[in-house]
Amino acid sequence: MLKDEDRIFTNLYGMHDRTLKGAIARGHWDETAKILQNGREWIIEQMKASGLRGRGGAGFPTGLKWSFMPKESDGRPSYLVVNADESEPGTCKDREIMRHDPHTLIEGCLIASYAMRAHACYIYIRGEYIREREALQAAIDEAYEAGLIGRNACKSGYDFDLYLHHGAGAYICGEETALLESLEGKKGMPRMKPPFPAMAGVYGCPTTVNNVESIAVVPTILRRGPEWFAGFGRPNNTGTKIFAVSGHVNTPCVVEEEMSISFEELIDKHCGGIRGGWDNLKAVIPGGSSVPCVRGENMRDAIMDFDALKDKGSSLGTAAVIVMDQSTDIIKAIWRLSKFYKHESCGQCTPCREGTGWMMRVMDRLVRGEAEVDEIDMLFDVTKQVEGHTICALGDAAAWPIQGLIRNFRDEIEDRIKAQKTGRVSAVAAE
Repeated sequence: MLKDEDRIFTNLYGMHDRTLKGAIARGHWDETAKILQNGREWIIEQMKASGLRGRGGAGFPTGLKWSFMPKESDGRPSYLVVNADESEPGTCKDREIMRHDPHTLIEGCLIASYAMRAHACYIYIRGEYIREREALQAAIDEAYEAGLIGRNACKSGYDFDLYLHHGAGAYICGEETALLESLEGKKGMPRMKPPFPAMAGVYGCPTTVNNVESIAVVPTILRRGPEWFAGFGRPNNTGTKIFAVSGHVNTPCVVEEEMSISFEELIDKHCGGIRGGWDNLKAVIPGGSSVPCVRGENMRDAIMDFDALKDKGSSLGTAAVIVMDQSTDIIKAIWRLSKFYKHESCGQCTPCREGTGWMMRVMDRLVRGEAEVDEIDMLFDVTKQVEGHTICALGDAAAWPIQGLIRNFRDEIEDRIKAQKTGRVSAVAAE
């Protein structure tokens, strides 16, 4: 269990002063210029040594991602873009950072931009995040006034500008290349890769896109050392992590914990246990709505990190843990997610544009039991035709929840179809 002195986000709940004065009192902006003086290579090597993996869902090593940026400029500027478009259902960790601890992010932006030779950074914030935007903008203004960013940032001799860009509430803009398109003022549609953003990103210039949490932890890692950060969690799954637990637990919460904490400890220590006890646990979506669900009995001994959840047939994703007890109509819950992905598809790729609607309509009938049993296999087959055949991962995000449902709860789907045919009411969907 993570000790209080090891928490990176010391104001996650907004109990303390979120202004610059409060942030400095809690140890942020402490000799930032000295960190920069160690040089770009040193910063990137420290990040690699810490083992930090991207906190936005994919889990790509952060230091490695930074090292892809060009070492010598060919005349084009470099950019850092922070993905604050937290649109994944169930995920609400980055908003707490922006709302209550915004200076961790701003200082992280400066250090990361310096390491990648970027003199400008854009934070792309989700359209629905109005208060978060106000809090973050106020913190940016404070940092400019105090000379921490802007010309000669922190008296380091480095010029750095930070811009906050408000999206318009499109889920697809959380995908890094669609985010770049939107940032340029175009329609939020994913780009083909390659070229990857490190070669041609925003305005055709070298760009790195990182999640809010990935950037906000950087200053503390560099102050306390990569060995300290790497001391938490299992190898290849290191550090602290913000978990957002929602659903049928006694006290839903957002909490910073150690990576590789067990699911049971996370729920019992921070969420007051499962509503109605552990025997009442039906299913868990461990990483935001786009990852497959896991049956409750398989989840109890699960370890909350990238590799362990992969072994469970799911993923850590954004660590947004959605807990469902026996009262849940699991078929209806997954239908609701398929409706969301159908609504948010940008329509660029045929498998996703056509497939998401088709899958949703079949799910619609499965909820009511008005289908044939062999349609279950047909639906699974269609998810496989969508998965991996689209420009971005939205096709996968639409397919995986349905695959998880069919793999884990096929008996329930079949029961409902049979009940509908025989007129048994007990197994039919809740209205």
